[in-house]
Amino acid sequence: MVRVPLSPEQRAAGLALGAELRAARGGRPMTVVADAAGISVETLRKIETGRIPTPSFATVAAVAAAVDLSLDELAGRFTAPGADGHRADLASA
Repeated sequence: MVRVPLSPEQRAAGLALGAELRAARGGRPMTVVADAAGISVETLRKIETGRIPTPSFATVAAVAAAVDLSLDELAGRFTAPGADGHRADLASA
């Protein structure tokens, strides 16, 4: 199966997601967060650095829960008001 390359916007969204999760982790060790999320430390590292720009929803939900970040709050960080006052999804911008 051939995987379609990600667009620059999708890569940027992956980097932004990783940065948000890393910031929410704060000073907690990666090992503690990865263990709480049920993923490997290497997977968490790859998500935080954008090397896995499109992690599964279940993985994002598990990491968010491990760092006490609600999915609503996380999703809200990926939208911004547009010129018309409506909120636009940055991940598809």
